[in-house]
Amino acid sequence: MLPCGGSFEEARRGAHRGAGAMSATGFTLAAGTLYLVATPIGHLSDITHRALEVLSKVDVIAAEDTRRTRRLLEHFGIDATVTKLFEHNERARIPGFIGRLQEGATIAVVTDAGSPGISDPGFPLVRAVIEAGLRVESIPGPSAVISALQVSGLPTDAFSFVGFLPPRPGARRHRLEALSERRETVVVFESPHRIERCLVDLEAVWGVRPIALARELTKTHEEVLRGSAAEIRAMLTADKRRGEMVLVLSGLPRREARKAAMRREAES
Repeated sequence: MLPCGGSFEEARRGAHRGAGAMSATGFTLAAGTLYLVATPIGHLSDITHRALEVLSKVDVIAAEDTRRTRRLLEHFGIDATVTKLFEHNERARIPGFIGRLQEGATIAVVTDAGSPGISDPGFPLVRAVIEAGLRVESIPGPSAVISALQVSGLPTDAFSFVGFLPPRPGARRHRLEALSERRETVVVFESPHRIERCLVDLEAVWGVRPIALARELTKTHEEVLRGSAAEIRAMLTADKRRGEMVLVLSGLPRREARKAAMRREAES
């Protein structure tokens, strides 16, 4: 989605000023390079000048959703060749992309929002490009994982990102039970239509340990709910069960970790 909190025109003007400044520095693309370009997770002003520069210069942009990407490009006045790259066609398209890179083409990969390859298409292509001895370059930018972690109020010195939880109840509960023994903060994605059942499972597994739920990050209705799973479930009214959601889960306290280790040792 591309809402921008009323600053579309500001983002457009700022982006064009930045792109001009980047061009003046002599910034050029490296032939035969795959660029992984992060795009806004909500607020359009979050796109970087470098991302705009790359998107305006590459030979082709491989996009998870071509219609959404074209809207983004049109907003910033970029005319580019866009082709589709999503979960179900990525592996089939890899040989063609490799061939173009070997001929010296430059290709940018973008997803619907955030950084390619992070619970989104991109990883199989990146691995294949590396194995072919070709260059891969990251154009960093917005990340729902980092944004949610920063505003969660939970420890940030060590964390694990584990993507989406399994959709099936039994598998999800099993996964949460395994994650509950980790000492570091855990970040997961969850869909709006499964969040209620997920919070029920979290209440059973995480108990009163603190968690945070960040929804609609950088968008007009951005909200962060903090507390136990039961408290957040009570706060998450029907009108709030929509939009992109990220859960940040506190790690196992040191005392509980020691007890768990002693139990495992005694059982072995």
